[in-house]
Amino acid sequence: MDRPSNDEETRDDAPRTTDASITRRRALAVGGALGIAGLAGCTALDVVTGDPAEFEAGTATVADATLDESGYELNEVSEQSVSREVEVVGTTREVRVINRVAEYDKAVEVLGERYQAAVFAVLATPRIEVLGRAVNPIGDLDAEERVELIAERYENVGSLERGSEYTTTVLDTDADVVVHTADGEIEGTGVSTEFEFHVAEAVEAGDDYVVPMAAFPASFGDGEDVRRMLNGIEHDPA
Repeated sequence: MDRPSNDEETRDDAPRTTDASITRRRALAVGGALGIAGLAGCTALDVVTGDPAEFEAGTATVADATLDESGYELNEVSEQSVSREVEVVGTTREVRVINRVAEYDKAVEVLGERYQAAVFAVLATPRIEVLGRAVNPIGDLDAEERVELIAERYENVGSLERGSEYTTTVLDTDADVVVHTADGEIEGTGVSTEFEFHVAEAVEAGDDYVVPMAAFPASFGDGEDVRRMLNGIEHDPA
């Protein structure tokens, strides 16, 4: 199917899927949130005096073989840059954080209509050095706050409830995944349904942290394919 090359391209007007047309939605709005979370309180970054410090993430994606099994398709891989001035030993320094998000989606049937409403996203965000110690850029975000990152894909999300947890393999590491449910609307359609959110803890990958997130209408029951996607994540360093 045709995919937009960037956020500026116009999305399809019709929300329902056909053979040639599928609803497009915005990418995850994580750049500002994670950039600020990563830099908040960092007053002693390992920054070389002079030039701005730049922390750039690699790219975390899902293997093609896994996509064939799960039915998800790549929507886009986006780069999100956040700059901020921080005080380093009494001197102001500019710090730039570059995150990358690979976003996948899949058409599902809700109330007899098909919508591109199942979403799987993988965030790669750089580790930041503070006094020689690596810091998780999303360490200040709890499970509920991480859910909000992918809940951006839907409208009028409310009544968020924490449910089950499970452990699965992400990048050869055992990762805990928290499941939440919430009511909401498929963006641009006015169709209300209950959604299920699967958000994994951050996993170290070289100089990055990788955070997988998934969301889908609860009635669709896509948990097994989400687990396949989690197990099929790959990471390429910057």
